[in-house]
Amino acid sequence: MSSSSSSALKEEKEDEAVKGGELLFCGATCWDMIGRKKGIDGNLVSPTRLRPLIGVDIRYVVSGCASCHCVALDVEGRCYTWGRNDKGQLGHGDTIQRDRPTVVSGLSKYKILKAGSGRSHTVVVTDDGNSLAFGWNKHGQLGVGSVRNEIESSPVRCLVSEVTYTTCGGDFTVWLSSVEGSSILTAGLPQYGQLGHGTDNEYNSKDSSVRLVYEAQPRPRAIASLAGETIVKVACGTNHTVAVDKNGYVYTWGYGGYGRLGHREQKDEWAPRRVDVFQNRNVLPPDAIISAGSVNSACTAAGGQLYMWGKLKNNGDDWMYPKPLMDLSGWNLRCMDSGGMHHFVGADSSCISWGQAQNGELGYGPMGQKSSAVPKKVDILEGMHVMSVACGTAHSMVIVDRTNVADQLEQHLNSHFLQLDVYDGKAIGEANEPAAKTPVPKQPAKKGAKGADNSKKRKNAKDSSDEDEEEDEDTEESDNTDEDQVNGKAGVKRAGRGRGRASASKNSSSGRGRGRGRTPASPPVKSSGKRGRPRKSS
Repeated sequence: MSSSSSSALKEEKEDEAVKGGELLFCGATCWDMIGRKKGIDGNLVSPTRLRPLIGVDIRYVVSGCASCHCVALDVEGRCYTWGRNDKGQLGHGDTIQRDRPTVVSGLSKYKILKAGSGRSHTVVVTDDGNSLAFGWNKHGQLGVGSVRNEIESSPVRCLVSEVTYTTCGGDFTVWLSSVEGSSILTAGLPQYGQLGHGTDNEYNSKDSSVRLVYEAQPRPRAIASLAGETIVKVACGTNHTVAVDKNGYVYTWGYGGYGRLGHREQKDEWAPRRVDVFQNRNVLPPDAIISAGSVNSACTAAGGQLYMWGKLKNNGDDWMYPKPLMDLSGWNLRCMDSGGMHHFVGADSSCISWGQAQNGELGYGPMGQKSSAVPKKVDILEGMHVMSVACGTAHSMVIVDRTNVADQLEQHLNSHFLQLDVYDGKAIGEANEPAAKTPVPKQPAKKGAKGADNSKKRKNAKDSSDEDEEEDEDTEESDNTDEDQVNGKAGVKRAGRGRGRASASKNSSSGRGRGRGRTPASPPVKSSGKRGRPRKSS
């Protein structure tokens, strides 16, 4: 490992060590039912503390837009995982679901600094620049150089070194490295070009067959077209990748449906392509944040303005190129993550969420709305300093920083913690029982709201590759391992058609949201005078 990489990791470790906080969770807890059954119980609709992690200083949390499991890292470098485990993605040496955060004993001799979470696999980075992975390896997404073992339920070494960061798409993995000329490496499923190597590795399963399969890439490989650039940030959607180099230029590649690549067209890109909006005076600053959802992308550019592109809601036009999200103009965004069709942001002393949701993952509470077409503050977290957020399939996580809260907020913070519920989760022996008992009341159904069963009544997709991904979104989460699934037609299930409800925090006369304009039954919140924007505290 180079001295510069070693010192950078050491500085990062020391810096992160003082930034532990309290982990809060909201959304679905019936891990085995998410995406497979409609109308599931056991949703935590308000940010809730998890009893095994109360008092534990968590400094890093991650899930993925296609993930039904979670990963949290504490300040000592311990790795906790919980959630779905049908492919061994929790790393505990078995395929038993865990409802409670559980330390990965196979990583006990390492200090874990970073982690990534895919549909059914997990990758971590150690303080000495190595990487380990566990879970499903059908497409080589663990980066161990072989697909001989389809499931690795305990940590195995990835064939990379001097790693500084990792993140995962649905069935592929990306690593950032300090090795010159190899700053970004990828492994896994190449179906839509999301690995960035200029090909989708497609071939006919047999000479006499028209069925196509995609050759797995189990060995991490540097992206040749970026060999001359130093990639410093990367985010993955289910089937696409967004990266930023040290000069602030943005590159995207992979599946192009709905304009999620930002190139004003829906064509798949098999190699990194620069996004033309972010150049000249609008390159990304060093402290920029980037995020990729299942069908959209986002980043902050000059002046901290948030830009988004792709499919942002189930009704209305897709954003084919990056456009500023004016609802969040003027906010200091520190962190952001995107799930299937929902987003979480930590900004100033507020936590803001929005998007399509069905299981309480926006954290608005038992009396709040399920979805929001525009950014809306999570009221119970108002005044708290949010240091990190993570979004997965039907769930969200927030880390509240306890160490940097101003004295005048201490009493306010403590009173908030008294309001926050605590979720125990089930012991391993109870893991297969439905999680029907939770400390938060079940959220009432909205009058006239369309259920998720409308998801199969979508309009025809916009191009042939779109059709492939849409079909998979309705079937991928089933237990059926037919050939289509084995060959990784990757997508995540989304909620039914959007209702476009206006946020309760905006003026009733606002035209934002372009939905039906119905005001939800949640209590009214004072207007900021700025249409559609979350109101800043004075």
